[in-house]
Amino acid sequence: MTAHVEFRADPARYRHWKVAVDGPVATLTMDVDEHGGLVPGYDLKLNSYDLGVDIELYDAVQRLRFEHPGVRAVVLTGGKEKVFCAGANIRMLAASSHAWKVNFCKFTNETRNGIEDATENSGQTYLAALNGTASGGGYELALACDHIMLVDDRSSTVSLPELPLLGVLPGTGGLTRVTDKRHVRRDRADYFATRAEGLGGAKAVAWRLVDEAVPRTTWDATVARRAVELAARSSRPAGDGIALTPLDKTRTETSIAYRYVTATLNREAGAVEITVAGPADDAPDDITGLHHQGAGFWTLAMTRELDDLILDLRTNEPALGTWVLRTSGDPLKVLDHDRLLLDNAADWLANEIVLYLKRTLKRLDVTSRSLIALIEPGSCFAGSLLELALAADRSYHLAGVFEEVDPDAAPAAVTVDAMNLGPLPMGNGLSRLATRFLGDGEGLAAVRDAAAKPLEAADAERLGLVTFAPDDIDWDEEVRIAIEERAGFSPDALTGLEANYRFAGPETTETKIFGRLTAWQNWIFNRPNASGPDGALRRYGTGRRADFDRERV
Repeated sequence: MTAHVEFRADPARYRHWKVAVDGPVATLTMDVDEHGGLVPGYDLKLNSYDLGVDIELYDAVQRLRFEHPGVRAVVLTGGKEKVFCAGANIRMLAASSHAWKVNFCKFTNETRNGIEDATENSGQTYLAALNGTASGGGYELALACDHIMLVDDRSSTVSLPELPLLGVLPGTGGLTRVTDKRHVRRDRADYFATRAEGLGGAKAVAWRLVDEAVPRTTWDATVARRAVELAARSSRPAGDGIALTPLDKTRTETSIAYRYVTATLNREAGAVEITVAGPADDAPDDITGLHHQGAGFWTLAMTRELDDLILDLRTNEPALGTWVLRTSGDPLKVLDHDRLLLDNAADWLANEIVLYLKRTLKRLDVTSRSLIALIEPGSCFAGSLLELALAADRSYHLAGVFEEVDPDAAPAAVTVDAMNLGPLPMGNGLSRLATRFLGDGEGLAAVRDAAAKPLEAADAERLGLVTFAPDDIDWDEEVRIAIEERAGFSPDALTGLEANYRFAGPETTETKIFGRLTAWQNWIFNRPNASGPDGALRRYGTGRRADFDRERV
């Protein structure tokens, strides 16, 4: 699958989802167009999904948060008879490249995480109303919801049939959420995940796989009542939302450009040079001004652009393995925008913008690309934009200026501020600074003491905020070597390396899911038992059993 994928979506053109808002309750109905696959070659039968279905879901979840602040509960249900969702489309998976399968699973899980984030931090609680069988990825979608209801009709079940049927695993967090989130006992989880037909009714409730099994005769009334109860728990304010206006994007073979984010694609070097521009204008005076600017507010506009760029590059440019991160602009204006958001954390829109920035930076953290930050004169690695350098695998901070280019320029500086000290945690639950200085309390305290002070190269290096601080004589050569060296390593080994060391510290449900997705699922998807000519994915639906190599490796 090599077709260019576009992640920008418009509700007016959804093919697979229907959104209805009734006061504090929204209903998100999965009604997949069987003939609406993202690429030719398969039909999306039984509400099965592909990347195109998930792109629309991601867009819908985002819009419910920003455009409908009055929504306090979201009912996720199916639009087909006797089936909620059959999971990821098997024909699509069997025909897909290895990279496509893994990136598809990663994006799918990030969307699931966004649903959980909405429930935990935005007062929009998701309720899965499984009107029929939920298999594989369909059940994984339900697992992302806070409350799961299954129709009790003697035929509808929930299942994770990937192992017995396909020779793979529930790749978007199914196993982890069953045990870590729903606290299903290990022995029961083992039985459940090897039983292709799944479980339903009272046993599914007793085993904590669902919260309720409801007879079809009282289904609609019970779902409606439960949604109202969940909505009543929320303190999310009623009121007008803001429109997520279409992104202005220009894409060519060598560049991708938005208003604040640009990328130059260097195919010869296998690298992308990404520049994020700071705000051109001062921050609004108060929260009213933020609401007035809406999607035009710099932090939100920049985050939407960066989010789209990450997804575009990750899916469409797998051979560009090194991302070089730069910033430009006035660091004081960045810090003023940060301060407006943090000073108004109780405001729903300010809260949503910070949460969205957090999720986008997490997306950067789990992206299988080498990240190198370059801190040069004219940069604005301050506050929220400093997070880009802290997310990088290594950073270079120019000591002094480029004497032959602009000897009168102000030396580059980085500035730690409140946005770096907790509001934007990684998947491990720690800030990037706390992760960077794991086990080094004195080092972290020294950085905290230097907050709000612009730090030039020598101080930034001394405090451990940057990796290297070369002068202008060595700058070009050191940067060149770093990029060329990265291009000479095995991409597979780099992916494993980066996934291991980016998540120091405590393990969480999120780090478990992404760690297993990057390592185990990545490997299993590529093995002949799953993807070979006689593997389970290719034999599925043919009437012929897979021919497994029985050696345990």
